[in-house]
Amino acid sequence: MTSRATVARVAAPAAFLLAVTVAVLLVRSGLRAGERPAGSSGAVVAPAGGQTVSVRAGDTLERIAARHGTSVAELLRLNPGIDPIGLRAGRRIRVK
Repeated sequence: MTSRATVARVAAPAAFLLAVTVAVLLVRSGLRAGERPAGSSGAVVAPAGGQTVSVRAGDTLERIAARHGTSVAELLRLNPGIDPIGLRAGRRIRVK
């Protein structure tokens, strides 16, 4: 086998893997386009006044509502823009 054929035999799979890696990174960044930047806290600013609580790991709006004697609808009203599916531990939300 010639030297050129050997280089092509090694370079082709390497080029393919590089292309696939770049494609995966581009798709992942496109899917994350709607997320907040990594440096942001992602916190929803609770309106002034009232009682706020910090979300615990594993909390749902249903658990928080039950713990504080309110409803999920009321939590959503008090915290406009909150993502009920994307609750993160440490986020402060208004409960009253």
